[in-house]
Amino acid sequence: MTEQPATTPDDDFSLRTLFRKAPRGLRWSAYVAAALALLLVVLLVTAVAFVRRPVPETDGALELAGLEGHVEVIRDDHGIPQIYADTDADLMRAQGFVAAQDRFFEMDVRRHVTAGRLSELFGEDGLETDKYIRTMGWRRVAEQEWALLETETRDALTAYAQGVNAYLDQLGTSEIAVEYTILGLTGLDYEPEPWEPADSLAWLKAMAWDLRGNMDDEIARVMASLDHTEEEIAELYPAYDPEAHPPIVGTGGVVDEVFEQNASGNSTRNPRRPAFDAEAVRTLVDLKAGLDRMPELLGRGEGIGSNSWVVDGEHSATGQPLLANDPHLGISQPGIWMQTGLHCREITPDCTLDVAGFTFSGVPGVIIGHNADIAWGFTNLGPDVTDLYLEQIEGATWIQDGKPRPLTLRTETIKVRDGDDFVLHIRETAHGPLLSDVSRELSTVGANAPTDQPGERGNGYAVALQWTALRPTTTADAVLGLNRAGDWDEFRAAASEFAVPAQNMVYADRDGHIGYQAPGLVPIRKSGNTGAMPAEGWLSANDWTGDFIPFDGLPNVLDPEEGFIVTANQAVIDDDYPYFLTDDWDAGYRSTRIRELLAEEGELSVEEMTRLQLDTANPMAPTLVPYLLDVEDLGSPYYRDGQELLADWDFTQPADSAAAAYYNAVWSNLLRLTFHDELREGIWPDGGDRWFAVVTDLLADPAGPWWDDSETEDVTESRDDILSQAMRDARDELTMRQSLDAADWTWGHLHQLDLHHSTLGESGVAPIERLFNRDDRGVGGGPSIVDATSWNAALGYGVTAAPSMRMVVSLADFDASRYINLTGVSGHPGSSHYGDQTELFVNGDYLPWAFTRDAVVEAGVDTLVLTPAGAAD
Repeated sequence: MTEQPATTPDDDFSLRTLFRKAPRGLRWSAYVAAALALLLVVLLVTAVAFVRRPVPETDGALELAGLEGHVEVIRDDHGIPQIYADTDADLMRAQGFVAAQDRFFEMDVRRHVTAGRLSELFGEDGLETDKYIRTMGWRRVAEQEWALLETETRDALTAYAQGVNAYLDQLGTSEIAVEYTILGLTGLDYEPEPWEPADSLAWLKAMAWDLRGNMDDEIARVMASLDHTEEEIAELYPAYDPEAHPPIVGTGGVVDEVFEQNASGNSTRNPRRPAFDAEAVRTLVDLKAGLDRMPELLGRGEGIGSNSWVVDGEHSATGQPLLANDPHLGISQPGIWMQTGLHCREITPDCTLDVAGFTFSGVPGVIIGHNADIAWGFTNLGPDVTDLYLEQIEGATWIQDGKPRPLTLRTETIKVRDGDDFVLHIRETAHGPLLSDVSRELSTVGANAPTDQPGERGNGYAVALQWTALRPTTTADAVLGLNRAGDWDEFRAAASEFAVPAQNMVYADRDGHIGYQAPGLVPIRKSGNTGAMPAEGWLSANDWTGDFIPFDGLPNVLDPEEGFIVTANQAVIDDDYPYFLTDDWDAGYRSTRIRELLAEEGELSVEEMTRLQLDTANPMAPTLVPYLLDVEDLGSPYYRDGQELLADWDFTQPADSAAAAYYNAVWSNLLRLTFHDELREGIWPDGGDRWFAVVTDLLADPAGPWWDDSETEDVTESRDDILSQAMRDARDELTMRQSLDAADWTWGHLHQLDLHHSTLGESGVAPIERLFNRDDRGVGGGPSIVDATSWNAALGYGVTAAPSMRMVVSLADFDASRYINLTGVSGHPGSSHYGDQTELFVNGDYLPWAFTRDAVVEAGVDTLVLTPAGAAD
C-alpha cells in the first residue's frame, strides 16, 4: 500500500493550455518572451498610465455614430452601467458600445475561439482547438441561424454590432486594451476586425458546448469497460435516488404530447449497451484527451451546474415571491458575467425594454435577471443532447446497414501566426462531423481500413458527434423574448425558443406567481438508447428519429402546492416521464439541502435568501465521519490529532475551519487509495456528487473488492485499512502543506480561489501574470455544497468552478434586490473595477441592485451621455 499521498499540481484545462502546455522552447520562440517581457516590465513599473490608458471614459459626453437620440449611461461606484434611451435600437447600440469599453479584448478572444481562429493570435498552440471548432462548425451554424431569427432580434444584433464598431472606430488598437500592446511587443501585427452579429450568435455555441451534458461520461464508461464488468461500472454510476433527493417537478405526466402537472405518465425506454473492443476504446481515449485540451469558456466537469430557487409570497417575509440564482461555472479574470441594465425612459412600441441583470460580453440583452414584471433564473438541465457514434469508414464513404453512404466533405484553411496556413479536411456522416480526424494520432484511422462485417474494424474507428447545437436554432430570440416577457404565458413563449443549451428556468412575477419550465431541444432516439455510451453508427437503429421532445411535453409547473421550487441540477422528474432526458443527473445533494433550509426558515427575507446561498454544509461528511471516528489503529497522538478535530465538527466548511481541511484531505486520499489502482488516470475520481453516492454504498461493505489495493501482493485490504491509511496520509500532507499543529490548519489555505486571465495570465512571464491575475484567496465551500466552490480530487484542492455570480430578486421591491459578481464589470487591469467585487464575493457580501430610475440616479457616480454623431451640444 502506498504510504504517502500522491500529489498532483492544481490545474485545469483552459486557454492557459495555449501557453502552459506548449513546449517551453516553442513558447519562447513564439512570443519572444525574454526581451519583450523585460521591456514591458520597465514600462509597467515606470508608467502606470501605460496600463490605465485603455480604461474608458465613463463621465461626460461622447458622440456615438448611428444613435437616433441621446443615451445616458449611469454607473455606480462599482462601474455597473445602467443605460437609458428612447428606442430599443439605441439601447442595443449603447450596450454594444459599453461592452466594448469594458471588455472588448475578452469579446475578441471569444470570437476567435468560436470561429476556430485562435491560431491567428497565438500561433500553433491554438491550432488543435481551431481544428476541433472548425470541424464542428460553430461559426458556420451561427451564420445559418441569422435567417431563422425574428426581425426584432436581427435588428438588436445589428444595432449592438454598430455600437461595438463605433467604439473601435474611435481608438487605435493600443487604446482598446493593454493586451494588444503586449501582444504587439511580441511581434503581432494586428488590428481588430469590425464586430459582426454572427460573432454574438457564435458565443451561444460556446455556452452550449461547456453545458452539453454527458459526453465525457459516455467516454469514461467506455474507458472503464476495458477493465471492469457492467456490474462494476454500475457501481461507479449509481442510479438517481428520487426518494432521497426529490426531483424538481414532483407530479405530472404527458397527455397527448402535452405535459400536465396533475397527470401521471409512463415509461417507454429501452436502454442498450454496445460492446467495445480495444481499438474503439483507444480511439475514444485519444478523442477525450484532445477535447480536454480545448479551452474552457464557461467551464467544464464537476462543479459546472447551478442553484436556483423561488418561493411564493406565503414563504416570503415580503408577501411577494423571492427568486435566487447562482450559476456554477469556471473561474477566470475577468469573470464570465457583466452586470448591466437596459431601460426605456418610456415604454412605447419603439422602446420595449426595462430590464437588468447579468449578461455576457458580446451578447445583446440580459441573460439572467428581471424586468419590471417578472424575474427568471437558470440552472443547467443537462439532458443528453450529444451522442458519439463509432463509424466504419471506407475511402470517401461510411457504412450503415451494410451499405456505403457518401461522406460529406469540406475544406477550410486556418491561418497560423508565424507559421504556414493549415488546410483542414473535414468529413461528416449523417450523424455529424468526425471529431477523431482532428487527432494527430488518429487522423488517418478508418480512412482506408477494410470492413469485414458490421462491428468489426481492422485498425480502429472514426468517431462522429451528433449534437443539437450543430443545427441552427433560435436561442437568440429567446433571450430578448425573456427580456420583454410580462407574464407566465409570455415567459413560456420565450422559453420555447431556447433551444441550446437546455436549461431549468425558474420564474416569478409581480402578481405573486412562481413557476418552472424545462426548455431545449432534446432528441428522441429510435431504439430508446439512453446515450450512456457511444453507439454503433453502422446500425440505423441507433439513429435519432429527427424529432425532439415537444416543448409542450417538457416538464413545467405553475404555483405548486409546496409553495417553492428548487432546481440544482437534480433530476427534473421521475422515471415515469415517458420521454428520455438523461440518466446522468447531479445526485441531488445540493437541491436536498436547499429544500431542507427553505422548509426550516418558513418565511424568508432577502437577507436569509443570501445566507442560504452561502451555506457550506458538506452532505457527505455526516455519512463518512462516523466511520473515521471509529478507526482505532492510527497509532501515535500525532495521527490522532486530525481525528480529534472531527469529534465535534458541525460538518460545515468555512474557510477558517481546521476540521474541514483535515476532512477534505482524508477524502482526497481515500479516493486515491481506493480507486487510482483500479481506474485509468483519465477517469480518476474528481470527488463530486457521484463519488459521494459511490463511496456511501461502498462503506456498507467493509470487505468489498474496491477497497483492495490491486498493486499489493499477498495482501487484501479492507475498508478500515483504507480509511486508516487515508487519515495518516492526510495528517502527513497537512503537516507538509500547513503546520505541525493541527489547530493551525484552515480549509481556505488549501482551497484557494485563483482568478487567472485566460491568455496573458498564463504567459509564463511573472510580472505579466501579476498584472492580469488575482490569486491567493482562501474560500470555504466545496463540490456538491450549496456554496459550490468545487475542486477536483484528482488534481488538487484549488477551486476549479464556483458561483460565477449570486443574485436574489425581491418581487415586492426590485430596489431591495441584491447581487454580486465574482470579479468586476471591467476587463481592464488598470481599472478599479477589474476585480472590485471579488473581496466582497469571498466575504459573502452583496451589492444593492438599484433598478428604478430614482434608485439608479441616487447610486450613480459617473454619467456618460452618448449623443448622435454631429448633433449639436
